[in-house]
Amino acid sequence: MPYKSKRELPKGVRNNLPLDAQEIYQDTYNSAEEFYKEKSKRKNPNESKEEVAAKVAWSAVKSKYKKVDDRWKRIRI
Repeated sequence: MPYKSKRELPKGVRNNLPLDAQEIYQDTYNSAEEFYKEKSKRKNPNESKEEVAAKVAWSAVKSKYKKVDDRWKRIRI
């Protein structure tokens, strides 16, 4: 189910990521969940659309942030 607000995000996202990264996660998750609702679009049709959407969302976060010690820092390009 898509996340309507940041308060609905998983605790691991809410409690660890900066607000901007939470927005990236939320937006990407919601888009990916819609895109992968059809099993035929998933590499592994045994994975749920939620599992795939979470992987895609984390990948989007990691493209702009990296974890340094116990904090997420924006990558400078």
